[in-house]
Amino acid sequence: MAAMTGCVKSMTAFARAQVPIEQGEVVCELRSVNHRYLEVSIRLPDGLNALEGMVRERLLAALARGKVDCQVAWRKPPTEAGLVVDHHLAAEIARAAETLRAAHATLAPLTVADVLRWPGVVVARSGPAMDGPVKDACERALTALVEHRTREGERLAQGLREKLDLMDAGVGALRGLVAEGLASLRQRLRTRVEALAPPLEGARLEQEVVLLAQRADVEEEIERLGVHIAEARAALAQAGPIGRHLDFLMQELNREANTVASKSLSARVSSAAVGLKVLIEQMREQVQNIE
Repeated sequence: MAAMTGCVKSMTAFARAQVPIEQGEVVCELRSVNHRYLEVSIRLPDGLNALEGMVRERLLAALARGKVDCQVAWRKPPTEAGLVVDHHLAAEIARAAETLRAAHATLAPLTVADVLRWPGVVVARSGPAMDGPVKDACERALTALVEHRTREGERLAQGLREKLDLMDAGVGALRGLVAEGLASLRQRLRTRVEALAPPLEGARLEQEVVLLAQRADVEEEIERLGVHIAEARAALAQAGPIGRHLDFLMQELNREANTVASKSLSARVSSAAVGLKVLIEQMREQVQNIE
């Protein structure tokens, strides 16, 4: 199975696959959660540790990020005995013990436990060939896991696109509020100055307005907000892992929104900036789960 590309994938998913065999079934379960890198943990049935390299290689080829737990088990039928007793050998041991006791009366009688501990009396039942079923179960589970991560990822991507649309609208509204705020600031200063005795000269008034406007200027921050929003949309359309890229963009968006809020001289601009920060935080939480 080739790794799927060209779509957003979540790092949180679960998959389970079962392969029937003559003596029960082989079950492979895969769980993945978000993680900064790709970390894989594999547990295989006793005697099949040689297959770990193959399983790990397939997981590394299909996944890019996430903490992945792979557990493979051999589920035996309830009636399937795991041990076999060699009754013929046990009977020979018992007869030999009776012969010795007849010759040496001081010897203690042989117990069942003594017989079972004798080498060869109890042996493990030979299991079926497991390599093929284990590979098949892991491959099926991996296919289902990637499909699950893809479905979850597309839902996350759709949610992010909707919030980016809201941010776009918010940034547009912010531009208008900033312009209104500057006009309102000029009018408030003019009203206060006119109340002074003696009033300031017109040139001095304009100078004060310019100084305040410079301190409250957020045009560059608003411009960068628009650029980062466009970059996030472009990332969602890319193939391959994009989680780290989106996480960086969320940090940059948050930085610009913080700056707008701190520079603002208008309650309405501050409120709009806080609204943007709420959207960014919601997106940041979703981005944490994207591969």
